[in-house]
Amino acid sequence: MRTTLKHSLKHPENFKQQLLVWAQQFDDVVWIDSNNHSGKYSNFDAVLAVNAFTSIKTDYVDAFERLNEYQQSTKDWIFGYLTYDLKNTTEALVSNNFDGLAFPDLYFFQPKKLFLLKGNEVEIQYLKMVDDEIESDLVKIQESNNLTVQKSNDLIKIKLRIHKDNYFEKVNKMLAHIQRGDIYEANFCQEFYAEDSQINPLETFNKLNAISKPPFATFLKLEDKYLLSASPERYIKKEGNKIISQPIKGTAKRSAEKKEDAELKETLSKDEKERSENIMIVDLVRNDLSHTAEKGSVKVEELCKVYTFLQVHQMISTISSRVSENIKPIDILKTTFPMGSMTGAPKISAMKIIEDLEETKRGLYSGSVGYFTPNGDFDFNVIIRSILYNETKKYVSYSVGSAITTKSDPLKEYEECLIKAKAMREVLEN
Repeated sequence: MRTTLKHSLKHPENFKQQLLVWAQQFDDVVWIDSNNHSGKYSNFDAVLAVNAFTSIKTDYVDAFERLNEYQQSTKDWIFGYLTYDLKNTTEALVSNNFDGLAFPDLYFFQPKKLFLLKGNEVEIQYLKMVDDEIESDLVKIQESNNLTVQKSNDLIKIKLRIHKDNYFEKVNKMLAHIQRGDIYEANFCQEFYAEDSQINPLETFNKLNAISKPPFATFLKLEDKYLLSASPERYIKKEGNKIISQPIKGTAKRSAEKKEDAELKETLSKDEKERSENIMIVDLVRNDLSHTAEKGSVKVEELCKVYTFLQVHQMISTISSRVSENIKPIDILKTTFPMGSMTGAPKISAMKIIEDLEETKRGLYSGSVGYFTPNGDFDFNVIIRSILYNETKKYVSYSVGSAITTKSDPLKEYEECLIKAKAMREVLEN
């Protein structure tokens, strides 16, 4: 049981920053920030969960079954992540590539302390065992000052896991698979990394978030491991018996010049290659949702709509379905994960080719962070545009990818990756 208190805020943005500084004392932290994007399916402006009461940490073996047991027995708010490598529990797949980060495959926790922010109000929910700490915590939060944790990053030297010529070679191999009919499309990713490097996770997250202001920004801390994410993409959401998925496929750069920026947006909306990429993934998502959907309920609500973010224009589609009461929340994740926008079509063939051609185990990159509510609703993002950090190993990493289709030009795909990597590189190197 939780004690709930509502509190009015004079300066919500200040409170958000103070809250995140205060949260750094805990080993388990999930912060999700919409950056005031208020779409049709928005819930909160921001959410903070800290201080695990119970948790589940496991490798991929039977991971969804174990998560189902945990979620069903807890029947409370739980926050955590699914790594891309959970593909190995749903299909006969492997992940043998290099992993410099070493995140557990799946992690969720039941927070003792929870803050839900909307407009000028924060709803505070504490488990009964700690509810006598609400008032003193509020005082501590309002006394938190960002300056107390400011420590600049080391001088970071970013290295490429796949160099340019090797990238072209690998994309051409992927194109050969497409020409043979093994796949129609696959998301090919490459890692940028720094060894023996220390960063200040909170400062780095704040810089990344300020550059991008995306709707699914996330700061996650699990002991010595951090995710600092400026994700613009929702993977999947459950709201009652309605399921919503919003894959992104199609990216264009921004311009500071208004007329040129509008032209770039218009060009993206009409780009045949980008539209075909997006439509292929929409078909894949429709198929994934049909595993749990009531008959005839899978609908494309929005197809290839271009949305504008601070760094890029993005083409986003919205697909929805309805599920019956007897479908377990975890079954919806299990039958749709990993998300189609990060794999390709057909999904299993694409994942096998990805494993063969990529150099790095994806881990948390192209996985998902999110939460379940006590009644089994959920909301999960796609982990892209993100910096990952293992503090003990002093290893910093970010990965980017693009969809390879029959119309792909290796040079243009490489340039698209560099556009996507720009914000992370700027944050780490400056």
